[in-house]
Amino acid sequence: MNDYKLDLEKYATLARQAAAEGCVLLENEKQALPLREGESVAVFGRMAFHYYKSGLGSGGLVNTRYVVGILDALKECKEIQLDEKLLGIYTNWIKENPYDEGQGWGRVPWSQKEMEVTEEMLDCARSNDVSLVIIGRTAGEDQDNNTNPGSYCLTETEEDMIRRVCEVSKRTVVVLNVGNIIDMSWVEKYHPQAVLYAWQGGQEGGNGVADVLTGKVCACGKLTDTIAERIEYYPSTENFGDPYKNYYKEDIYVGYRYFETFAKDKVLYPFGYGLSYTNFETKAEIFKNTEDELTVAATVTNIGDVRGKEVVQVYVKAPQGKLGNPARKLIGFAKTRELAPGEKEELVIIIPKYDMASYDDSGVTGHKSCYVLEEGTYEIFAGSDVRSAKSAGIYEEELRVIEQLQEAYAPIEKFRRMKAVLRADGTYQAVTEEVPVRAADPHKRREERMPKTLEYTGDKGYKLADVLDKKVSMDEFVAQISEADLIAMFRGEGMCSPKVTAGTAAAFGGVTESLKALGIPVGCCADGPSGIRMDCGTKAFSLPNGTLLGCTFNTELVGELYEMTGRELRLNKIDSLLGPGMNIHRNPLNGRNFEYISEDPLLTGRICAAQVKAMAKSEIGSTIKHFCGNNQEVGRSTSDSVMSERCLREIYLKGFEIAVKEGGARSVMTTYGSVNGLWTAGSYDLCTTILRKEWGFQGIVMTDWWAKSNYEGHQAEVTAKAPMVAAQNDIYMVVSDAKSNPENDDVEEMLHAGKITVGELQRNAANILGFLLKSPSVLLLTDRICKEELEAMNTKEEDDVDAGSLVSIESDSVTQKIVIDGALLHPAKGKADVIAVTNEFMGDFTMKFTLKSDLGELAQLPVSVFLDNIHKMTVSVQGTNGKWVEENRILNMGFGHNHYIKFYYGADNLEIKEIVLIPNR
Repeated sequence: MNDYKLDLEKYATLARQAAAEGCVLLENEKQALPLREGESVAVFGRMAFHYYKSGLGSGGLVNTRYVVGILDALKECKEIQLDEKLLGIYTNWIKENPYDEGQGWGRVPWSQKEMEVTEEMLDCARSNDVSLVIIGRTAGEDQDNNTNPGSYCLTETEEDMIRRVCEVSKRTVVVLNVGNIIDMSWVEKYHPQAVLYAWQGGQEGGNGVADVLTGKVCACGKLTDTIAERIEYYPSTENFGDPYKNYYKEDIYVGYRYFETFAKDKVLYPFGYGLSYTNFETKAEIFKNTEDELTVAATVTNIGDVRGKEVVQVYVKAPQGKLGNPARKLIGFAKTRELAPGEKEELVIIIPKYDMASYDDSGVTGHKSCYVLEEGTYEIFAGSDVRSAKSAGIYEEELRVIEQLQEAYAPIEKFRRMKAVLRADGTYQAVTEEVPVRAADPHKRREERMPKTLEYTGDKGYKLADVLDKKVSMDEFVAQISEADLIAMFRGEGMCSPKVTAGTAAAFGGVTESLKALGIPVGCCADGPSGIRMDCGTKAFSLPNGTLLGCTFNTELVGELYEMTGRELRLNKIDSLLGPGMNIHRNPLNGRNFEYISEDPLLTGRICAAQVKAMAKSEIGSTIKHFCGNNQEVGRSTSDSVMSERCLREIYLKGFEIAVKEGGARSVMTTYGSVNGLWTAGSYDLCTTILRKEWGFQGIVMTDWWAKSNYEGHQAEVTAKAPMVAAQNDIYMVVSDAKSNPENDDVEEMLHAGKITVGELQRNAANILGFLLKSPSVLLLTDRICKEELEAMNTKEEDDVDAGSLVSIESDSVTQKIVIDGALLHPAKGKADVIAVTNEFMGDFTMKFTLKSDLGELAQLPVSVFLDNIHKMTVSVQGTNGKWVEENRILNMGFGHNHYIKFYYGADNLEIKEIVLIPNR
């Protein structure tokens, strides 16, 4: 880092550009878009007034300084005129029909009540040049989409609005402010002239959309998912949403891999599709073919009338061989610079043949547990989407092994999976075959590769900085750490630990006094991936969602944007952003798809690798998540994803592999759930065999917050954390105090029983310390950070938190007890109460909160406490399932007779009965 201030103007410019380039234009009949200068526009839809900047949950709770919605941005466009009468009609209706916030975490409505269109409103449509209809959908953690109206499907009122507006308007443009694809069958029914997926664009999203609508940016986004006619046509739908077990019977045939092979006629808009305001001609050919790589050269010419960018997508049609393959598979892509009319650009796309290979999990090719290229003709296609891509050449391969691996994380129960068989007429038939089940024992593999146990030396006076300076080895340093502290280091602390940046997700590393005495810093991680979540109300930049960033197909732009995010994290003294999210869009109903990228693993991996590499420029070790198979929110901590090893490796692990090998990822988060009978947090095959031994990963692995693990053959339990240690899942997230073992985990018990070893704890500790040595926290602890950067870190803008009402309370002169009654509190997200307190006792008070929430135990509900405008703590509780609970914290009043205490509420659905302050005499 050589520029120690965050350039918010540049940050906003990059975010605005990304929001624009991620917009996908699906329809544009007779050049309905862009809007022409001087045109009048009638804006329909209440969501014009309530822009969804992101989805909800840990990936969306960013406190922003501002948010520009689509209507906000359009009002600033001087070249068009908005119908003020129609806006006034909506404004008056919204006063009587306010925005429904829902009930908090996991209980938020996917859409808002829509206004029924009146004749007066239709008159506005008739009298303007263009009618712009905005439809909105949120998304979120702990809550999947569904096929009901108002979720995946339009409501009757929304359909009626589109139908009636289309009937009377000169031109109708529909803009979709959504987190993920929705049902699109209404397009053929009502024929709007233009349809634009705007996704959720973060705080600059409205500006990006307006730039595309007005033609300041030429539409250039491409779909990261296939849009089929009906949700039933996605092969995963049949086995999606069960809270206990989901069979991945579609196997590798996810998204376009299925539709382009078996069901082309069921597709409305193919993968990679997206219109432009100009036209391009792409000519591509196989330029070079070596044993390890294929090089495709493409010449793209703008043959239209306006400046624009184009995406070249490269696909392979591999021979069916004995394994079976999809008709087309994405193996590379590149985006041009902005080309003027008549201008051309030559792109060179280098494709490792490893990305073309198939994994043989049965041995049918004679090479079990290998990536192979089967014998036959390989045809390469290049173009602007999977369907329209044209042949760029063919070549022949002999059967050969690309990489020899070993069986890992294979299923333990039999089921049948989909497979393609080529017919004589060139079409494909979908058949089924038995899935190979596990033959090797991962426990035996672990026992064969047990790490050595270092002899405990006690404190030799070595500090962690001595390892940094190469004065001692990591082994010599780790040998000083006691058994108790090794176990404590396994436990991350949070949420909102006072040991790190206020309001963040967790603290890890030097979490005890004795660990801190060894010079081990406390690492900090903050929720993402759509910006930094700080529950105490601290402001941060809200980024476009993952799906939108994927639709840019622009790794360079995504990288530039996340360089700014890396700098922002560093200035906030945060070592890791919990993101990017990398799970595959297996099914459109997954509530968390908005955080993720695509149905395609290669696109997912390349976009995420760009983010990881960019944040690393500020020494930020971003945490890729959720590793792996986290493809639904229903039953996310109980559901077992049952899949073949081929499916696991080619689809659900591939993006992570790219982020590690190409992006250099240093931190990984496992999931809440299970794959093939073993919860991911305790899977040796996943966390060690695949991640570390095969991919060469050298960083840390952490659990999702309050995740469980299991002993094979048993259900997951809160106390069963020894399997995490054995798996090399280095950190359990999170506990309130690492030293006291508040969750009664079984790590010490299993250590003494010989089920895990001190050597495993030492190995995991070394992983954590290695991560910290490359993180900003070690620079701060060792005073190796320059004065200018430290000044930048400590210079923060004032946060404009809504202060709520000011209430004065005097303490009882006899008991010194201060009772803040629930009637004074307003626990709603983003709100605050300020209490003026006059007290006679100086020193520590026990602050007792009596509170409850109807939400479940994975909900995160923070209350931040400020004393005289200084943040003292964030009390982060989990949902209590409707039961009243007490939470106690210590607050030091310090000196002075009069104080202000501010309570800032970071979430909804929290009920506080009272807060009592009792002096600790």
